[in-house]
Amino acid sequence: MAFATTLQRLNPLAPARARFQRWWQSRLPLADTLRLTQRNVYILPTAPGWMLAATLLVLLVASINYQLNLGYLLTFLLAGCAAVGMHVAHATLRGIDLKLVAPDAQFAGTSTVLTVQLSSERRTPRRGIGLALLGTDHWTWTDVPALGSATVHVAFAPATRGLHRVPAITAETRFPLGTFRVWCYWRPAAQVMVYPKPEAHPPPLPPGEPKSGGAGTGHAQSSGEFDGVRGYRRGDPLKLVVWKKFAKAGELVSRDSPQTQQHVLWLDFAQAGSASVEQRLSRLCAWVLQADQLGLDFGLRLPGAEIAPGGGAAHQRRCLEALALC
Repeated sequence: MAFATTLQRLNPLAPARARFQRWWQSRLPLADTLRLTQRNVYILPTAPGWMLAATLLVLLVASINYQLNLGYLLTFLLAGCAAVGMHVAHATLRGIDLKLVAPDAQFAGTSTVLTVQLSSERRTPRRGIGLALLGTDHWTWTDVPALGSATVHVAFAPATRGLHRVPAITAETRFPLGTFRVWCYWRPAAQVMVYPKPEAHPPPLPPGEPKSGGAGTGHAQSSGEFDGVRGYRRGDPLKLVVWKKFAKAGELVSRDSPQTQQHVLWLDFAQAGSASVEQRLSRLCAWVLQADQLGLDFGLRLPGAEIAPGGGAAHQRRCLEALALC
């Protein structure tokens, strides 16, 4: 397969063929489900198929010239097998239902796994069906049982953060003889949210900012009682560190007093270092994950956008999406 792809790339007509394919694909409708019919399933002979056709032509000419009855028998027997193989190959794909499971959001630098379900209402199994991203050679092969379904996983790696459309997928089979290639094109409508790649070793969380309207209440709380925890900050006394939580989860957290609870944690783009935009977003992404893991409420400030302090999975997802689309 890789050798065939290399030959295709060396073909002088490859650029024109690629442009035609892009034009053809742009005319395909976007849908997360697709039923394969005669209108969207294509078939052509493979290289072995063309070789078989040439062999049959030679056998036929020789049989006519020398009046060989066994030659006629062999020629038409092989031609009949090839014709049956063509019908079986086309029927292997025709009638299958393809469904794309909505992909989960991913972080940049990781592969997004697409889950495709193949369902068949036929009473006989369908064998040798492969799926791959269009234009790649990473095929995943499966058999679809009779009156059943099969699941195939196809992976692709988005190059950048943001909202990406799922690339086109192709399904193919050469079952049973390999003399015909049957395939289809499919453009899913789903999109994948790609968050920035978290910084591997981010600095500690920034100190909290005083809450508006609560500056006068902090000094009144001096009983020495602690309630709640927060992420460890550089300079915290060791007596405030919750060592039991560190031994259990491996995270350094400090006890939080009512006075310090008068502060709110803001993750600010302007305070995320002086590196490039992508590195700042990477640090903010790591801080968002760290703050959520510690159970802290936090807000997010980005150029042109601000998310009020909050907590929980929904708040974390909202902040990560804002970082992805910033």
